[in-house]
This record gives sequence, C-alpha cells and structure tokens, in this order.
Amino acid sequence: MNGVIVPPELANADASKEETAIGIGDVEGLATPFGHAMLQNFNFAPGYINLNHGSYGSMPKPVLRATEALALEAEARPDKFMRMTYLPLLTRVRTRVAQLINANADECVMVTNTSHGINTVLRNFPWKEGDIIIGFSTTYGAVSRTLKYLSDVAPNPTLSTIELTFPTSHASILERTRAHIRSLSRSEGQDVVMVLDGIISNPGARMPWEEIVAICKEEHVWSVVDAAHCIGQIDIDLEAVQPDFWVSNCHKWLLSKRGSAVLYVPKRNQHIIKSTFPTSIGYKSLEDTNFVGQFDWTGTSDFVPVLSVNAALDFRASIGGEKKINEYCHSLAVKGGKRLAEILGTRTLDETGEFTANMTDVLLPLNISPNATDAELWAILWKFYDKMLAANFFAAIYVHDRKWWTRCSAQIWIELSDFEFVGHALARICAELKEEGS
Repeated sequence: MNGVIVPPELANADASKEETAIGIGDVEGLATPFGHAMLQNFNFAPGYINLNHGSYGSMPKPVLRATEALALEAEARPDKFMRMTYLPLLTRVRTRVAQLINANADECVMVTNTSHGINTVLRNFPWKEGDIIIGFSTTYGAVSRTLKYLSDVAPNPTLSTIELTFPTSHASILERTRAHIRSLSRSEGQDVVMVLDGIISNPGARMPWEEIVAICKEEHVWSVVDAAHCIGQIDIDLEAVQPDFWVSNCHKWLLSKRGSAVLYVPKRNQHIIKSTFPTSIGYKSLEDTNFVGQFDWTGTSDFVPVLSVNAALDFRASIGGEKKINEYCHSLAVKGGKRLAEILGTRTLDETGEFTANMTDVLLPLNISPNATDAELWAILWKFYDKMLAANFFAAIYVHDRKWWTRCSAQIWIELSDFEFVGHALARICAELKEEGS
C-alpha cells in the first residue's frame, strides 16, 4: 500500500507495457559521436558552454521526452497512474539502479536528492549523550549544516571535524582519518558516525571512500557516504565495499531529471531507518520498519523525476554504456585541466591524477585579500557568475585554502576547445576583477 490501495501483485508487475506506452526507452537514432556532435541530444541555448554539469546535471532530449510522456500519462488518468502505473515503474528503477551499483534491490530506495537521503539517515539515528559525529572540512555545505544542527540539539552528539587541505594524497587522507578516529575519547555503548564524501563537491576530488569505509569497520565507526557525484561517474560495487549507508544523486552524472537520488541501506541496518520524512502511510512499527514500502509512497508528489532514471539508463546504454562514457569524460577532464592551467598560468589541484574522475579543479589567477570577509567573497563570487553568464558559459567557482579555484566538469558534449574558451574567458574575468579592486 502506498497511500492508495495497491494490489500486492502490482508492486512486482512487469512494467514493460507501461514503459512502451509512455515512451521510456525511446532512444533510437542516438549513434552520435561524443563531443560537439552530441549537443544535438541536449537542450542548451545556442553557443552556451556548460562546464558545470556537476552542480545540477543536464537532461538529454530523449529523457526529457520520456518525462513529458510520463507527465501526460499521469494527467490523462491520474488515478490509474498513481494507483497502478507508478509503483511497477518505481520498482523497475530501483532494480536497475541496484544492478548498476551492485546492491540488492530491496536495499535501495529512491529519494529527492542526496541531502534528503543523508538527513533521513542521520535524523533516524538513535543518538545518545556522548555520541560523536565526524565530518570533514570539505563536507558539502548543507550536509555540514546538518551535522552542526544535530550537535546543537539534544542529546547533543559531539561534532568532530577532520581538516583537509589540498594538495594532499589518498595515503595522507587515510592516515589522517585513522589517526583522527583513534584520537577520540571512546567509551562503552558510545556510537561514532562518520559522514564522508565519495567525491567531494568543492574541490571535485575523488576520495578514497572505499578504504575509509574499511577503516570505519576496523575502528567500529558507522559510515555514511555522501556519494552525490558518484553514480554515473565512477564504478561502484556496494556489495564489495559494504558501507553502512550510501546516497547518490541520479540527476547529476546519471542524466535523469532533477531531483532523483538513490539511498542504499543494507538489510543489516534497515532497523535504523524507523521512518521516512514525512512519515509514510507504509509505516508499520518501530520493530517492523517496512523499509522499501515506506519509501514507495511518502505523500502525493511529482514522481516523474525518479521514474526518469529508466530513460536515463536507456540513453546511456544507447550511446555506449558506462565504461565508454566515463573513459571519454575522465580523459577529457585530465587534458582539459592541464590546458586550463596552461592558459591561466596556474596549476591543477590534482597534479598526480589520483583525485580526478570526471571533474578537474584549477587555480584562478586572482588573489584573496588576507582581510577579506565572507560577505566580500560572496560579492566577488556573484561578480564571477554575472560575468560568466554574460559570456555564455558557466563553471563552478569556489574558495579553498584562501584561494580562488574553478571546478570544471567534463561531459560527453564537451571538447578540449571548450576548456580553452573557458580558460581565456576566466583569465579575462580575473583581470577585470583585479581592475575593479576585487
């Protein structure tokens, strides 16, 4: 039951007929080479260069058409869609995503975004006085605020932060993480929970998250992996890694509609997730959490973004699949980062290559005043935004270690010439900001 009466057999029904009827899987004619030729399958404004795919994702035209068909199907017969069509399609999404990340389908549920999934885990956790939450100085902003909030309210678990400054190395991060855990004051019955990134948001650096999860197991620490940027960008094997909790956005690198994400909770930990937010009509009791059933229906909503994952997976398969896509994007990220650094006269953040998946980070030629306030830095950031959009492109701009950096995402529609254009444009923008006294 998901808020309406749904016969149990429908939850496991074959959704293939519905998929055909609403256009999911309609990806014929997409034998398009990667690079600028692929732009015909996307919806960007003429001439617009999007090097910031990592923030919000970019939906291909075939996926957009599938979402439009889904929306029309829902409006044509709302009761049929909500009571009969939706749930088999959702089950199909969970099954396919689980296969991609090598997990059991009944350990995967769909949520709106990674922040929602992280909050679902942390707000269900049975905190006690004396417990500890570990984060990193590079933890995504909304997640770091969640950790701060939880430490501010009863029973006030202690917030402990591992400082990370680049350049560094995977080996150094692992050593620092283990040392930090062992430096904590531990006591019997105490829970320690670590929230760690699979790929950091800013900088866009691939963390040794699999090894950190292993350290957590050895040190009896719960692992909550913020994998917002992982699915669709790197190979994932959750059966092998066995994190305690893991969440990833599908609307970023997997190319589905915003917002759609997968929350993985292995069966050994599903007793922790007592309730969805809001509490689902599928809730049974504190003893019987009905994990999948709760997430099937958390109230009437637009289910199209989550269901669009089916079409996104079809699209990716039609253009060559995960390996081909990520080989192209990774190679371009490495080459593009080096070319950007050459044009800007600076350096890449990851000079060894171990942190680079499909994003690259490059130092900008603009200094930060030692006395600059956060408000002043925000004002400069918005000047960057205005100037980039005026030049018909966008790349992520951020501050790390009191330096300005750009994070650029390689994607299947990008070529090296786009990095070159952006490099020259950012050099010009930095020069303008210097003249303006920024």
